[in-house]
Amino acid sequence: MGNGGGTPVVVKMENPNWSISEVEPEMGDTGSPAGLAAGKAGRGKNARQITWVLLLKAHRAAGRLTGAASAALAARRRVAAGRTDSDAAPGESTALRTRSYLFIRAFLVLSVLLLAVEVAAYLQGWHLQMPEMPAGFSAEDGLVAIDGLFAAAYAGWMRVRLQYLAPPLQFLTNSCVVLFLIQSVDRLILCLGCLWIKLRGIKPMPLAADKDDVEGGADDFPMVLVQMPMCNEREGKDDVGLVQARWSFVNNDENLLTRLQNINLCFHFEVEQQVNGTFLNFFGFNGTAGVWRIMALEDSGGWMERTTVEDMDIAVRAHLKGWKFLYLNDVECQCELPESYEAYRKQQHRWHSGPMQLFRLCFVDIIKSKIGFWKKCNLIFLFFLLRKLILPFYSFTLFCVILPMTMFVPEAELPAWVVCYIPVTMSILSILPAPKSFPFIVPYLLFENTMSVTKFNAMVSGLFQLGSAYEWVVTKKSGRSSEGDLVALVEKHSAPQRVGSAPNLDALAKEESLPKKDTKKKQKHNRIYRKELALSFLLLTAAARSVLSAQGVHFYFLLFQGISFLVMGLDLIGEQVE
Repeated sequence: MGNGGGTPVVVKMENPNWSISEVEPEMGDTGSPAGLAAGKAGRGKNARQITWVLLLKAHRAAGRLTGAASAALAARRRVAAGRTDSDAAPGESTALRTRSYLFIRAFLVLSVLLLAVEVAAYLQGWHLQMPEMPAGFSAEDGLVAIDGLFAAAYAGWMRVRLQYLAPPLQFLTNSCVVLFLIQSVDRLILCLGCLWIKLRGIKPMPLAADKDDVEGGADDFPMVLVQMPMCNEREGKDDVGLVQARWSFVNNDENLLTRLQNINLCFHFEVEQQVNGTFLNFFGFNGTAGVWRIMALEDSGGWMERTTVEDMDIAVRAHLKGWKFLYLNDVECQCELPESYEAYRKQQHRWHSGPMQLFRLCFVDIIKSKIGFWKKCNLIFLFFLLRKLILPFYSFTLFCVILPMTMFVPEAELPAWVVCYIPVTMSILSILPAPKSFPFIVPYLLFENTMSVTKFNAMVSGLFQLGSAYEWVVTKKSGRSSEGDLVALVEKHSAPQRVGSAPNLDALAKEESLPKKDTKKKQKHNRIYRKELALSFLLLTAAARSVLSAQGVHFYFLLFQGISFLVMGLDLIGEQVE
């Protein structure tokens, strides 16, 4: 028994897709003349059907190429229509960002060339490893022994890599790992201090008030004197210059960007500020949600415009004069987070360039001040150097420069526990003050590494007094901390408070219930950030290189970190409405 004819093929066209189904033929006697004739006819049919199939495959391939070309053209139009980070605002300097972008782009081109070389070597069967040398032979002898022009060139590259590139890269790697560990220990100590405060129930308490404390009555007094009695002349201490409250946010769950910001700021206030205020009586003033003693301001020289962080400036000068600060974690002040990546990026640039300007200006004053030796050490080494300079330096250098380089120079190793385990542990510690944000722990880890490029550039510009260090751009916000949001917040948290000058929320609620004009938001093009895009392609290239050397943890880290940079570079995070 055999096939008596060709195999009928049913082709279904759904432009540009298609599918093929084979229909089982009837079986006949191939030895009969009818069977032979049917076989010849079937072969003819099969030839025509195969031709149709090939044409359909070509049609499908052409459709895919057309779709890819259309997508590329749309992306090109989007980049041309939108703004890039090379577009400067009035008075904004782009010198540093242009130099850093050129450096990253050159690094990217070099990594692509090296990846092509490594792939070619892998296809030759060298597997990116030094060949095993017999006894008495050195690695150089084995490299020279490889035949062929390309093999000799690759052997020369391996020799340069082994003798000249790996030792300094390994030294830089070890140095950054040490800095990383020091900063991790500092964060762990802060968390332990916060735990001790919670267990012991430690919090600032005002002095015993007189029996005729009129602020506790029904009279109209500023709410700040009710919520913060420590700043009152009756109940406060004479050496307290600042009382700072905790920020909370009306839009912390608006989008992914605000959720990730909320994790950072919750740790900053509930851990860092609270521990420093409890044990050191010093922390950086946050610019709002605080009450200053006028005498402390006058004694410290008043407000100055010499840096972009005038709030931190006055706090440091007041600390050098001996004034103490109190932090109240149980008093909230409603604030708003920037909802667009562009606004958040500019805010972080100001927050990380200003401290370096201030450090240059205050270093001599810190040395000459009359505060204690350990307070000077805390101010110089912890407050400024570790948390304002070392943190952005090693974050960018270790995870965005050294890690990709170790993929192309495998003789320099970066352990997996540095890439994965310690960062995850530190992220867990950072997210503890905001337990509802635990589902976002992986995006938070990637987000912090992605923001390191902005923070590093800002730190360098502030440290070396570059043009962008003095840019003061007001952070754009959506105005969600408005009267309507406050009404909704009070309805959600209707716990009774002490009597004071509270706003007339009933009138605000009635005003919110009135019909409003329909205002349409103006859509804007996503902004393109070239440094983030270049780093994205660099990390993805390094991830492809890590596949060849079978480095699992490094591959996944580089892959997801590259995707994170790509999302930031295309401005796909946060609010896109202005």
